Amino acid sequence: MHAKSGRTVRDLRRENRTAVLRRLYFDGPMSRLMLGPATGLSSGSISNVVAELVAEGLVEEAGSVDSAGGRPRTLLRIAPGSGCMIGVDIGETRVRIELFDLALTELARTERPLATSGPRTGRYEVGVVVAHLRDGIAEVLRTAEVPAERLLGVGIGVPGIVEHTDADGAVVHGQTIGWDAVPLERLLREAVDLPPEVPYRIDNGAKTLGQAEMWFGAGRGASSAVVVLFGSGVGACVVMDPLGPGRALEWGHLTVRVRGRRCRCGAQGCLEAYAGAEALLARWREAGGRPPAGADEETALTAMLAAAYPADAGPADAGPGGAGPGGAAPPGTDPGPDAVALAVLDETAEYLGAGLADLINLFQPERILVGGWAGLQLGSRFLARVAAYARAYALRHPGGRTEIALGTLGPEAVTVGAGLLPLVDFFAQGGRRPERAPSIPAPAWQTALRDRVST
Repeated sequence: MHAKSGRTVRDLRRENRTAVLRRLYFDGPMSRLMLGPATGLSSGSISNVVAELVAEGLVEEAGSVDSAGGRPRTLLRIAPGSGCMIGVDIGETRVRIELFDLALTELARTERPLATSGPRTGRYEVGVVVAHLRDGIAEVLRTAEVPAERLLGVGIGVPGIVEHTDADGAVVHGQTIGWDAVPLERLLREAVDLPPEVPYRIDNGAKTLGQAEMWFGAGRGASSAVVVLFGSGVGACVVMDPLGPGRALEWGHLTVRVRGRRCRCGAQGCLEAYAGAEALLARWREAGGRPPAGADEETALTAMLAAAYPADAGPADAGPGGAGPGGAAPPGTDPGPDAVALAVLDETAEYLGAGLADLINLFQPERILVGGWAGLQLGSRFLARVAAYARAYALRHPGGRTEIALGTLGPEAVTVGAGLLPLVDFFAQGGRRPERAPSIPAPAWQTALRDRVST
């Protein structure tokens, strides 16, 4: 049976269920009376949809609220335990895997460090990353004692461009990490022991960060925003619909200096070659700074900040470089800020500010939010310098209307956003699970990769 618009009755029922689920998720608990104007549905449609969702265990009662002159109205909410999802962040120093219920309460988590020695591409060896995901997904399900059948899906944030193909599912093009058309979805389906109907949703890490901050973080209430992921490199996600998916931008590979420094993507003069944490630390070393020997990027950045801002770190945390380029201060003296570290940080702030000015001029967002482990570690003092440069380089009108702030969800924001990816699909289907995920035929050329993962 078809409605006049060409949609079937089944389509209309799914859309009604989707509308109720989304409103309860974002604005609940709500009564049936409140759901009517919030969704635009009639009271009869609300009653029918709510009855279905309660019977299926997706919606539950959550107390009551007094009404004017009548009986108290029952409040409804999404049942947190009616499903769960896994969020994965394939980051620059580790693979983080978390299991959430529908209220985004963490049920279990695990982390697998990525090697920091050797060539950059070595830490992202495809077989090693897939093995981390295989073992980590099994671990969080086992720890929380959650059967795989309750999973709504696995969401994964990755560094790079994600292409969705009929033959291979999600394929990752990660030029900066040495991933050339890696068929990640296929490899995971072959390696991970999950029911075939459990979907995988793989997308750019900056995009998952943007999803999380817009729904539950510093982006709430904004009509538009650009969310910046500042880690070893830099990326961004532009969001023009607060409840819709954002669009990942390869912002770090905007050319900011012709024939400039060599970027890890192979080109010259990219923003990432000056403003990413990896490049920032390299420039500090070149200028005479001395990060702790053998330290990973997070530890080295901590040491650089302690050198530049010893008053913030305190005497015990000032670290190497507190009295100048890598030198130690005499006992009992105030080391003072490291002029070299301060100069490199200020230059980095200017490059980042100029990059943000481009985003302001292009998209004129209401807010720009900075997240990622390096962005959060650099903090509000550094961001104030970045914002000042951004407004100096941007056009006055949009620059004066754009708020620039730190994200509020912390370093787990990418994982939270990744976990939301299968939830978005679940709601779009009216809260119904797929009977089976689409099969992907395996070409022969991937046999070697499968063998490496299984060993």
